[in-house]
Amino acid sequence: MDINKILKSDYLDILFEGRNKNYGGYELRKKYPERMKKSGIFLLAFGLLAFGYSVFANMAKKTVVAPPPIPKEINLAPPPPIDETKPPPPPPPSEPPPPVKPTVQFTPPVIKKDEEVKEDEKPAEQKDLKEAAAGLKTEAGDVNGIDPGIVDKPGDGAGKIVEAGPPADMIYKAVEQVPEFPGGEKALYKYLQDHLVYPEKASSQNQSGTVRVRFVVNLDGSIVNVEVARGVGYGMDEEAKRVVASMPHWKPAMNNGKPVRCQFQVPITFSLQ
Repeated sequence: MDINKILKSDYLDILFEGRNKNYGGYELRKKYPERMKKSGIFLLAFGLLAFGYSVFANMAKKTVVAPPPIPKEINLAPPPPIDETKPPPPPPPSEPPPPVKPTVQFTPPVIKKDEEVKEDEKPAEQKDLKEAAAGLKTEAGDVNGIDPGIVDKPGDGAGKIVEAGPPADMIYKAVEQVPEFPGGEKALYKYLQDHLVYPEKASSQNQSGTVRVRFVVNLDGSIVNVEVARGVGYGMDEEAKRVVASMPHWKPAMNNGKPVRCQFQVPITFSLQ
């Protein structure tokens, strides 16, 4: 190949000089740039088409939100006029006062001679008070009625019965004067120290702790309803409960100057020396 032909030819013509150009390799390499150009145009068109389809699909999925319904206006009829001339309803009838027992006049004792005592000055005898109550004067009444001393005076709500006090079996948790062990707190802890037996199970396993025992001090000071409020196990709960249940009578709690049942709690500590 002469120099002029070489300058006018590309590298494929020089590479395939003297070879069979119809075999296929020459044709593939010759048209490679054109095929790459067509492929790029096709991929770009496909990408634009896919992007346009996705945008169109998203726009089609948007739902139209309907406006909220407008509430209908309801006109209510005006209320009927108030008749100011109509009198108010009468108050409910009051309950009649309970029947009162007959009373016998109570005469304060005065030292006099028998002949100087008048008939109306003689004190009431015990037989007269079996079916009657003592009063300022002798009056008739219902034998099955109530004592006039528990009925309010006229003008303060006559006929109303004074509420009774709390029942005798009521258990208090807060009282004016708490129950007390005979001899006080020091005597209580000395009693516990003298009567407690360290459980063998707790001693063998080197266990200690504080057991809180809750109980009720009765009106007579006896101990009832003994239970473990917080235990530690290893036999210490049972031993603390046993010792508390065996305690002597306490001084009962007081409310308004009267003994009441009261709940009490004692901490019992088990400690290995």
